[in-house]
Amino acid sequence: MPNHLAGETSPYLLQHADNPVDWRPWGDEALSVARATNRPILLSIGYAACHWCHVMAHESFEDPLTAEFMNEHFVCIKVDREERPDLDAVYMQAVQAMTGHGGWPMTVFLTPTAEPFYGGTYFPPADRHGMPSFMRVLKSVSDAYSQRPETIAASVASMRQIYEGSVAGAAAGAGAGVGGEEITAEFLDSAVHAVAANFDVELGGFGGAPKFPPTMLLDFLLRHWARTGDASALEMARNTFVKMAHGGIYDQVGGGFARYSVDARWLVPHFEKMLYDNALLIRFGAQLFEATRDGEARRVTSETVSWLAGEMTAPGGGFYSSLDADSEGVEGKFYVWTTEELDSVLGDDSPIVKMFYGATASGNFEGHNILHMPLSTQDVADRNNIDLDKLLSIVASAKEKLYGYRSRRIWPTRDDKIIAAWNGLALRGVVEAGRALDDDEFRALAMRNAEFLLQHMIVDGRCMRSYSDRSHRLPGFLEDQAAVALGFLAVFEQSLDAKWLNAARLLARVMLDKFWDAEQATFFDTSHDAEQLVSRPRDPTDNATPSGTSLAVDLLLRLANYDGNQNSRAIAARVMNSLADAASRYPSAFGHLLGDAEYAETFACHGDYCDMPSPRALDIALQTSSSTK
Repeated sequence: MPNHLAGETSPYLLQHADNPVDWRPWGDEALSVARATNRPILLSIGYAACHWCHVMAHESFEDPLTAEFMNEHFVCIKVDREERPDLDAVYMQAVQAMTGHGGWPMTVFLTPTAEPFYGGTYFPPADRHGMPSFMRVLKSVSDAYSQRPETIAASVASMRQIYEGSVAGAAAGAGAGVGGEEITAEFLDSAVHAVAANFDVELGGFGGAPKFPPTMLLDFLLRHWARTGDASALEMARNTFVKMAHGGIYDQVGGGFARYSVDARWLVPHFEKMLYDNALLIRFGAQLFEATRDGEARRVTSETVSWLAGEMTAPGGGFYSSLDADSEGVEGKFYVWTTEELDSVLGDDSPIVKMFYGATASGNFEGHNILHMPLSTQDVADRNNIDLDKLLSIVASAKEKLYGYRSRRIWPTRDDKIIAAWNGLALRGVVEAGRALDDDEFRALAMRNAEFLLQHMIVDGRCMRSYSDRSHRLPGFLEDQAAVALGFLAVFEQSLDAKWLNAARLLARVMLDKFWDAEQATFFDTSHDAEQLVSRPRDPTDNATPSGTSLAVDLLLRLANYDGNQNSRAIAARVMNSLADAASRYPSAFGHLLGDAEYAETFACHGDYCDMPSPRALDIALQTSSSTK
């Protein structure tokens, strides 16, 4: 029999609706049951494309004996972190404080009043590699809760101190120039030097394995080059993008980037494809091409937008969230190849294509091949005694054949909910790709998405979080409000239709009303009228996506350039300066904010590359501003 998740719309929650675990969605009903029965809460947080979430579900949540113990001793709550980033942030802070690390699936044990006292991530079904089994953890937690309440109380008190400390830190950081730092042109020069110290000159990216696309840092570096002419900043940005594009992290057949590479060479991806990664990389690729006319930037950006249009776009124009890493229960099975398959599909062209994509009989991934580009196109042409145009024609034909063959495989599961923030990022990227590549199909794709967001995701200037099964359920967060507004602003700059500028202005006004705390001079990730959790989340650092704070600053700076609103510009400057000390110590965690600062420094730009508003756009902005006052 289905559990309490059967009525949900999240694909991730529905994946667990038939578990023998009596899962409940987060809400008053579940919390009331915990209080009435005085049972601790077992909170499990994950997302649909998460490989290890599937592993733990199969090993533990589908096991009748494990489920029986969970149901008897806990109130079990399952949360989709993509729907509820606020819950994820609050309880991830607890898990990281308790264990020193975090990740998904996240397993957190709470009191009936939702205060965390123990947690972790993935737990195996049997003790291994120093990790306790999930059943051992369940029994230990249950025993402690029933027999050692003083231990639970001490853990809860410790977590309260951590939450209170983070709130106090937010208040203390509200003043400009904490620690003596302030974001200036010299500050940005220093940040570039700090980032460069960690640059992988040979392979691109920063640091070692695993490697995630550092798109926000690349954007910062490109902007720094545009402002200063620093050739090393441009080379770091271009080199990293091309190395990723030639690696297995990029889908050489279908387009689009995987979530990350498990190795330093960008070869072996964790195969899930997330909308937000590709949204950010589309925008960066478009800007890189616009700045340098780099052919690889054009190719990869165009292919990635085409992938987005073909595989990730809903009939109404919204963009879906993700494609799973697994198919048929095997990670990456959909994407890898044997040489026998390549020979069968490609015929006489197979030897050249196998060389081009580095495919060998032994393979590079569990006996199969992840296609990548280990050689330059000119090297492959020379080794086969053909000209470059002929080689490119062979490869283009091979891609079509391989895609057609692969399409007959069992596809990875797609998470078809539509997340507002990620759609806003993607909208902005596709708009800029349409402009940079002068592609009318990309422009049309962007307009369909913008109309969808305006029609289905905005209610009285408030952005909703997600849309699924023809409805939206949850009010949005700071990142949703700011990202969608930035997407609308990009549409205005493309179309010069004032309705998009006005829509962006309305979202910005509501953003300041709902998320800005003037007393503490900070943005919170949840609105003033949101559900009260054990702590109100506020994380200004970039993670997989830009922080809500940095997106809000971006929006205020850009609107100020249209409206001349000095209050918006002052708020943006105050927030940036309040984070200057943290950004100077951890620049890689503030890539988008540093890009905001570069934008502010570059507003007087007159060079070849500058994405400032066009004079015509400014004229329309001023006219619509005066007519709506």
